[in-house]
Amino acid sequence: MKQVKVQPLTHEEFAPFGQFYEMSRPDGYALCGEIHKFFPDRVTADSTHRVGYSPIVVQKPEKMIITQQEYHTTTWEMILPMDDDMILHCAPASAGAIVTDHVKAFLVPKHTLVKMNAAIWHLAPLPANNDHLTAMIILPECTYCNDCTVVDIPADQQFEIVK
Repeated sequence: MKQVKVQPLTHEEFAPFGQFYEMSRPDGYALCGEIHKFFPDRVTADSTHRVGYSPIVVQKPEKMIITQQEYHTTTWEMILPMDDDMILHCAPASAGAIVTDHVKAFLVPKHTLVKMNAAIWHLAPLPANNDHLTAMIILPECTYCNDCTVVDIPADQQFEIVK
């Protein structure tokens, strides 16, 4: 079985899949008031629908063997790990063809907002350290009903994520 090693999250390596920003350590230009600093528009996304903010709780598996992936044809997805670092696997957009030969796995520090572009292969984030991960999934409302393709990966293309 193919093994995919978890790598640090860097802007250069993650750029083909989307963007991210560490929300608990804002930097750069800020709009400042007497008692606040506001760091505007660090991650942006368009939507013609209402946006849903949905918690997800993921149990850490004994082995991180990936047997399914999903993508959203026209919709971005954001994930914010709340109580642990998370492991996120991504593969490039491929018009629905399974491309596990090009999958990467990233270690995303908690409180880092990740935005994946439309059509990027992924699935639920995985806890890096704890037994469970609680994360916030941010999607246009009902994306999971009207723009979500979940695919079972054939056994010969499944992969294991390793640290």
